[in-house]
Amino acid sequence: MSPFERKFGKYAIRNLSFVLVACYAVGYLIQIFDRSGLVSLYLNLNPYAILHGQVWRLVTWVLIPPSSGGLFFTLIMLYFYCSLGTSLERTWGTYRYNVYLFQGMLFTIAGSFLLMGYCYLFKPTFPLTETLTLTINTPYEYFGYIALLFSTYYINMSIFLAYAATFPEAQVLLMFIIPVKVKWLGVIYAILLAFQFLAMPVYGKFVIGASLLNFIVFFFTSRNMMHLNPKQIHRRQEFKRDVRKNTGITKHKCAICGRTEVDSPQMQFRFCSKCDGNYEYCEEHLYTHTHIKRP
Repeated sequence: MSPFERKFGKYAIRNLSFVLVACYAVGYLIQIFDRSGLVSLYLNLNPYAILHGQVWRLVTWVLIPPSSGGLFFTLIMLYFYCSLGTSLERTWGTYRYNVYLFQGMLFTIAGSFLLMGYCYLFKPTFPLTETLTLTINTPYEYFGYIALLFSTYYINMSIFLAYAATFPEAQVLLMFIIPVKVKWLGVIYAILLAFQFLAMPVYGKFVIGASLLNFIVFFFTSRNMMHLNPKQIHRRQEFKRDVRKNTGITKHKCAICGRTEVDSPQMQFRFCSKCDGNYEYCEEHLYTHTHIKRP
């Protein structure tokens, strides 16, 4: 466990995938009732508007779902990414999964501001004006349309790539019929993404680069986890549990109920900084116990 996890792990959001999917559901409802699209324009990641006081956009852009392909495909998409995220959280732990998702969001936000800086320095023409025949007169409108490029689509793709790297032998049903190992889907997506990066203008390069940076950081800091799969993790946990039972030695023990990691393998244990002495508590008694003070 890293020092950061010891300090901030208690703030990690459990079942973060469900929270993210709930945000998408709210975004879909907004799109259904807001046919004009005016509400969405005030929610997207417009860096120019953020610097001019609309700071809520730093959070609300997560409400804008990746795409809308009808109710059925929307439900399938929400279920699919929720399932992937839940599997990653169970394997990595809540804290690490939180760091991965929020890190991706921060990289996306940083990418939007870097792109705005690039536009101010080099003043390129907006790439969508020719196809959409748009008239852009103000910086707010200019960066508002650039903000459309930054969406939760790449957040979902980073979850998929991480899942493919962590569970390469897992199978999914392509088109609900053809069983395919997820590692091959990850390779295909990575190749397509590389072609898109080379073919797209500089705007697209900023967007794809910001999205890939999250996975690249994950890959180089977690290479020792790439070979793991759920069966191997289960065997390791069983082996460690048997070793502790045979030796009678445990690393953690709650000072209130006496439970150890052998009794509850999924239980989190923490030391209390307000107690005088090295007293450790399980997650159920960490915030409810009476602090021990020396006379």
